[in-house]
Amino acid sequence: QVHLVESGGDLVQSGGSLRLSCAASGRFVGSYAMGWFRQAPGKEREFVAAITWSGASTAYADSLNGRFAISRDNARNTVYLQMNSLKPEDTAGYYCAADPIFARVQRGPEYWGQGTQVTVSS
Repeated sequence: QVHLVESGGDLVQSGGSLRLSCAASGRFVGSYAMGWFRQAPGKEREFVAAITWSGASTAYADSLNGRFAISRDNARNTVYLQMNSLKPEDTAGYYCAADPIFARVQRGPEYWGQGTQVTVSS
């Protein structure tokens, strides 16, 4: 089983930046594709970003317009989400996800973390 723990969520002013972290553990976690999703009040959970096990390929939601960047440090089994130019619309619970298949981690991941809250004030 894969266990995921997110951290780094905070209250930030519009235009500010945050970096979220996801610490992963499990027997084969180093070979898993990883992703980030978010869910705002009254909204469905939506895909944000994903990265392959090697970090060679990434995928992002089109609506982000280059404001976010996903990365991973396999030596630490940690995935990051750098968020810049934050807007109130980015306010949501952010969830880390893992799956052996890159395509599947973007739509229906096998494993989920419990989430970390990001609140962007105007």
